[in-house]
Order: sequence, then structure tokens, then C-alpha cells
Amino acid sequence: MRIATFNLQNLRLRHPGGGDRLDGARDRDVPGDAGPAAEALDPADRRLTAAVIGELGADVVALQEVFDAETLDYFHDRVLLPSGVAPYPHRVCLPGNDGRGLDVAVMSRVPLRAVTSHAALTPADLGLEPPDGFGPQPVFRRDCLAVDLGRLTLFVCHFKAPWPDAKAAWPVRRLEAEAVRRIVEARFDRPDRALWLIAGDLNDPEAPGSPDRAIAPLEDPFAVDLSLRMAPEERWTFRDPDTGGLSLPDALLASPRLASLCPEAVPRVVRKGLSREAGRRAGGRLPGVGDHRPHASDHAALVVELPAL
Repeated sequence: MRIATFNLQNLRLRHPGGGDRLDGARDRDVPGDAGPAAEALDPADRRLTAAVIGELGADVVALQEVFDAETLDYFHDRVLLPSGVAPYPHRVCLPGNDGRGLDVAVMSRVPLRAVTSHAALTPADLGLEPPDGFGPQPVFRRDCLAVDLGRLTLFVCHFKAPWPDAKAAWPVRRLEAEAVRRIVEARFDRPDRALWLIAGDLNDPEAPGSPDRAIAPLEDPFAVDLSLRMAPEERWTFRDPDTGGLSLPDALLASPRLASLCPEAVPRVVRKGLSREAGRRAGGRLPGVGDHRPHASDHAALVVELPAL
């Protein structure tokens, strides 16, 4: 089974004047991403998004920043399929806690046996102590969406970003990491012997293995960070537009049992849809990728082959 994770950067279906159009891969927080000229590039962005998914060849794709199920279905039917990508008949996007409505989602060619949202869980539900000032609110900024794929359980997450205040975001992201661990531990009698994978944008700017990582509760020995099997220079999926720094917010964290069954499973980063401003280290680009836009997303995609499944 080949599994990928991909942050689609604000995929949202709108209905201007009663019509249909998808937002492009833009945040609208820089002058060049707002206005008619930026809007005109939206369709090209989403064709590139589809092209990257086609490059992945994944059986299952964990997605982040999808507005809702209607958006996911429209993108699949009106953009992905016409681009020549084989169908993903099993799709799910449930409402999460993001104030903008950007949720996690799954597209799969493998039947989904069960789907469980954890968006409503609070720290008290999981026996966790919230950080100071957290308030009576759900743990997850979006969700921890669990889907059963035959022998494998996939947990799809999108943690709190380190912006606009990295210091304030760190304890929130640590709480989310602790919550995912509690969910996994509650799901399986022997988590170390079960087959599961945590996939998504965990938004940790620190390098894998760093003691400063907010997501440390999900790392060794609890899970195996498959990215550590990659060459160090390959461990990046995101370029900070302000500093130019490279980081790996996107993650594939395997259970010890899954990692041991797939010792040769090394993730691959697909950067062909990144803008050219991401630099030469990103490698070749898909036709049509621009200096800033059009692009598929501000994230690269991460994919791994798990031959034991």
C-alpha cells in the first residue's frame, strides 16, 4: 500500500453568482495573493495540485486544508479525474475545529472500514492537563481523523501552526501530540504491536529528532519517524516565505510493528508543484509552475510505499 500526505493550501469551493470555482493555493496574506490577477491563477493552481497527486500514485492520500466534503468531491470529480488520475472512490472530510473551515480529509482506493472523528475531545476527556490560558475548548485545532484501511489504521492530523506566535503555539501543539498518543493507546491493547500510521501536517519547525520538538511524545520509542530513513538533505517539504528556511512539518510516523515489517520503506518528497521561489534544491518542476504562482501548494507532498500491507 502506498500512502501519501499533502497539505493542499486552502482548497475551498465557492459559488460566486451561483457558479462553482475552487480557491487557488494562496493565503491572501501577501499583496500578490489578493485581487483579480491572483484569482485568475486559481484554476492553474488546482490543475497543478491534481498533477502532483497523479505523480504520487498513492492508494491513500491524507489531505489537509480541505474546506468540506463538497469541496473534496468537486475537486476529485471536476479537476482530478479530468487530469487522468485514477479515481479515489472512498473519500471523507468531516467538520473540524478550524475557524476557517479547513479540515483534514482522506481520499482512498482502499475501502474505509470505519471512520472516527476526534474533533470534539477536550483535554479532560483524555486525562490531559491543558496549558495555561487554554480554556474550555477541544484539544485539536482541526481533528485527529482515524480511518481503518484493512489491517492498517491511519490517523490524519493537522496541528497548530507556529504562527503568529511560535512561543504560544508550542504548548498547544504539544497538547495535540499528547492527545494523539492517548487516542492510539486507547485504541490498541498493544500499540507497539499494532499496525498504525500517523500522517499529516504536524507543523513542527524543528528538525526530526530535535529535543525541542513539540511533537516529541509521538517520536521514538512510541513511533518511528520514517523521515529519518531519508538523507538529511531530503528532509524538507516547506520553505518559509519570510526566512527562506527549509523544514519538514509534514510527517509519516509508523508504529514500531509497522516500521519493522517495512524496513526498506523510505519516504519520498514530491516537490514538483512548489513555486520556483522555493529554489533549485526543490529540483524540476511541473510545466506551468511559476516563480510564485501558479503552484500546487506551499507544501510538497510526502509518500511512502508499505509493501507489508
